[in-house]
Amino acid sequence: MSAFTRAGLQLRDAVPAYGYGLIYAVRTARAWWYSAWLRSLARFSRTFFGSFWLGLSNLLSVALLGAVYGAVFRVPNPWDYVIYLGLGLTIWGWISQAMIGGCLLFTSRRDQLVNNALPAIFYCLEEWAFQMQTFAQAFAIILIAFVFIKPLILLNSLTSLWFPLLNLSLFCFWATVAMGILGARFKDISQLMPILLQLMFLISPILYRREGLGAIGLLADFNPFYRVLAPVRTALMDGALNWHAELLTLALNLLMLIVVVMQLKRLRYRLPLWV
Repeated sequence: MSAFTRAGLQLRDAVPAYGYGLIYAVRTARAWWYSAWLRSLARFSRTFFGSFWLGLSNLLSVALLGAVYGAVFRVPNPWDYVIYLGLGLTIWGWISQAMIGGCLLFTSRRDQLVNNALPAIFYCLEEWAFQMQTFAQAFAIILIAFVFIKPLILLNSLTSLWFPLLNLSLFCFWATVAMGILGARFKDISQLMPILLQLMFLISPILYRREGLGAIGLLADFNPFYRVLAPVRTALMDGALNWHAELLTLALNLLMLIVVVMQLKRLRYRLPLWV
């Protein structure tokens, strides 16, 4: 029997990749993380500065918007407002990318879902890793700039940031999976979500302080996007950490994570038909 024949028989009899949960995510971590990194490299493959453009463009946007809105709102401390605005916009960028990118997650990978043996969760992990890498590159540049303005941010990032950042990461992952399932089943979701995100952005204390909402401040309290955004920003700016609220958010994130992964497993044979 020739080598080509043996290789063909091995390929025919190969067992498809199996797994849907945390064990599979850990076992294949190098694969989906490296695949996401290749997407990041390809995005700026022909540029001189590479992925540095992510942080630079974000920094320029924050500087311009901070100057304009600082004058419009007549803020007493322009530098603190620039930090407040910059952190809010950068974190919001990851949240909005998770929601919008998730809507088209399985639709854009239709051929892979149909022809490959990889489970659907692999593409969710890869998309989440790509979003995280994009956020990290933009966040690092703006954080370095803000350290020169307010050196205390460096200490806060080493002590108080990690727990809120963990909750933000978990939220973005299960939101990506949930939007992927909904976007595959209902094609209108990809058209509706940008509109909803724009409305949610306007009623979220990102461009302005929460106190500016006045009597309708409950909009921020029941806004899930703001609930994961605000602790990260507060931890960096003030070093404050509400352990009770963060533990509750962690429990909710883990619950939603279990729910969406179980749904993904239950619908694994339907997804190729929907897309």
